[in-house]
Amino acid sequence: MAETETRTRTGTTATRTAVRLEAVTKDFGTVRAVDAVDLTVHEGEFFSLLGPSGSGKTTLLRLVAGFEQPTAGRIELAGQDVTATPPNRRDAHTVFQDYALFPHMTVEQNVAYALTVRGVRKAERLARAREALTTVRLDGFAARRPAELSGGQRQRVALARALVDRPAVLLLDEPLGALDLALRQEMQTELKELQRTTGITFLLVTHDQDEALTMSDRIAVVRDGRIEQTGPPVEVYERPATAFVAGFVGTTNLLRGEAAVRVVGRPGTYSIRPERILLTDPAEPSAVPLVEPEPPADGRRTVTGRITDIVHAGAHTRFTIALPHGDRLTVLRQNLTGLPESARPGCEIGLSWDEKDAFPVPS
Repeated sequence: MAETETRTRTGTTATRTAVRLEAVTKDFGTVRAVDAVDLTVHEGEFFSLLGPSGSGKTTLLRLVAGFEQPTAGRIELAGQDVTATPPNRRDAHTVFQDYALFPHMTVEQNVAYALTVRGVRKAERLARAREALTTVRLDGFAARRPAELSGGQRQRVALARALVDRPAVLLLDEPLGALDLALRQEMQTELKELQRTTGITFLLVTHDQDEALTMSDRIAVVRDGRIEQTGPPVEVYERPATAFVAGFVGTTNLLRGEAAVRVVGRPGTYSIRPERILLTDPAEPSAVPLVEPEPPADGRRTVTGRITDIVHAGAHTRFTIALPHGDRLTVLRQNLTGLPESARPGCEIGLSWDEKDAFPVPS
């Protein structure tokens, strides 16, 4: 498999391989959880495995960690075959969603635990534990116990414990899933900064599309044990390789068959992101129902519809628009100004979008 270059968020170009899976398969009885997956994660990347529950993403992470053995295939870390290597002999540490902290130990003892097991001298392990706590901004918390910490602080302790041994790869299994929205967003920023600071390869498992898009250098979208698409966040979002990716990564209007002909003007399957559709004045002469029209000369398409639902969601408002012939479109409008009187349920509204924003995807 040829090496490829990937530019990370740090601005450096990584070509060395941190993790490689070759035709990795995992069966649980008659259930195939991972199906002949090929995957390369470059050194220094923040890489995410994104997919719905039951897609196989956590099993992939457990295979890399060594907690599961593949039915077939090969797993490499830093170019070394670790397919049959036990977890404690792999240069990778895992951070779990439930943190798995020892409640009877102090923060410092939790962080230093792995070094204690390895027989590292007390002075060195305490110095490294304190260094790790400084890295995650928990100076002064060494003597506390997990019960005395907030959810975000416990998450940072778990990160410090994983980092104290300076692994080549940090595996993160839904690490922010137990946090509330505000704290989760704060921790996303901290994780990105931590990865930049340490230069360690991060491999994240998540079902949260915003989380993956926000933090990752690259994303692999997982479905039914296979990888549907791998690429930088902007590529996966703007140019989805399949209809599943278009519908799962963010919100989209997926148009097929006759609906595609009526709305897009040509047959096929198309994805139109809701934020790319503009609300227009339905009185404009160009805003008329479209039924197999010729492509517009100015590169924009317009259609009229009726508003059936409006959801206010903080920074934006989501509209559901019923079009002629029963088709529906979702539109996101950023809340920079108040809504006009014409934007009310039951009102007629015009819609407009650029032709290129109807992105063709395989069925």
